[in-house]
Amino acid sequence: MITWLCVFCFLLAAALLLVILKILLMRRALREICRELQEKLEEDTNTLLQVSSRDSSIRSLAAQLNTQLRLLRDRRHKYQQGDRELKEAITNMAHDLRTPLTAVCGYLELLKQDCPPSRYFDLLENRTELLKTLTEELFRYSVLLAEEDWEPETVLLNSVLQECLASHYSDFKKEGIIPEIHLTENPVSRSLNRSFLCRILDNIISNAIKYSDGDFQVFLDESGEMRFSNLARDLTPVAAGRLFDRFYTVETGARDSSGLGLSIAKTLTERMGGTIRAEYRQERLSIFLSFSARM
Repeated sequence: MITWLCVFCFLLAAALLLVILKILLMRRALREICRELQEKLEEDTNTLLQVSSRDSSIRSLAAQLNTQLRLLRDRRHKYQQGDRELKEAITNMAHDLRTPLTAVCGYLELLKQDCPPSRYFDLLENRTELLKTLTEELFRYSVLLAEEDWEPETVLLNSVLQECLASHYSDFKKEGIIPEIHLTENPVSRSLNRSFLCRILDNIISNAIKYSDGDFQVFLDESGEMRFSNLARDLTPVAAGRLFDRFYTVETGARDSSGLGLSIAKTLTERMGGTIRAEYRQERLSIFLSFSARM
């Protein structure tokens, strides 16, 4: 009886050891799959997952993941191709519109010289100038999408923000807005492209002036986070969440907007490793902009 009990315990221990060994091998194989999968997702490669395990379940899992990887790559390539085609279409369209618009502006100027003053000429001239401005915005956006490289330099956020606010002084005055400016006295420096940063700030400030219900606040704290806030009673949380979408415009003032300003701001911000987001609470729109201290 004792002998059979010993044999049973020995077999049970051996079976337990085999189970533990199998579990350890499966865990190692799963870690291997996770590591390889992460590498495949980060790299633009056509190679598939290779596993050393002979376990049928692990190999089946790897085969299913490889199938999904192929589908993901196909979709990624289709998206990249569609994105390239969209960029090319935008560039070509903007370029094709610039030449006839320049001619139209020239002919309008000649007509004004030969014809008596008329409010219809003024209206037509204003609409043409607006169309020209929107076309230029579209063209600049297409150029920004095509540019991949940017040269970093050390910029002082306090100084650049003050300069951009000062450049919009006449716009604030025209809309009857007295901006509230709260900037930290401590210098906040970042390694960024100054031209890109100015474009981001200009677009955010211009958007706030256009859609503000009479006020504007800007904050810069010691951490380097910038916050732009204005009252926007006609906005909704859903609309606020779409402000950075290409060609999206809110209903108020949409005729005078290309819907590219904040989209450009987001593109340039992310290109420099920063973050930008919008928040809408108690009828106030706030846009948060920040860049990492280490680039």
